[in-house]
Amino acid sequence: MPYSPLLIKPMKEELTSIGFKELLTAGDVDAAMKDAETGLTLVAINAVNGCAAGLARPGARIALEDTSNRPNRLLTVFAEQDLEATARMRSYFADIPPSEPSFAVFKDGELVYFMPRHRIERRDAQAVASDLGGVFDEFGE
Repeated sequence: MPYSPLLIKPMKEELTSIGFKELLTAGDVDAAMKDAETGLTLVAINAVNGCAAGLARPGARIALEDTSNRPNRLLTVFAEQDLEATARMRSYFADIPPSEPSFAVFKDGELVYFMPRHRIERRDAQAVASDLGGVFDEFGE
């Protein structure tokens, strides 16, 4: 059962305010992933839980502030709210079990990196940012 839109609004805005495009439907996801066939794309699977609030979202913000290789596009789905969009996004990395929060990085439409929840929790936001920044540096332009 999805959460109240009022409850999760600030959680969504934490990413959209720094440039993430919110994907609400399967069609939104397919259109965005078609655009992701060129360049570097960061996908955030957002969530309500504590490691999303304290680690994943702040880690993404820090990584984007600290890199000169910022991804060409930033996309997000909200796991406990936008169920259709989240399921469609997960179809782009179907061999990876569902995990939220999580990050996926695509280079020219190909998945090149995935950070599941267990690589986020029990760390700090700076460590998450460092991992993401390393991927941006490795695969960015």
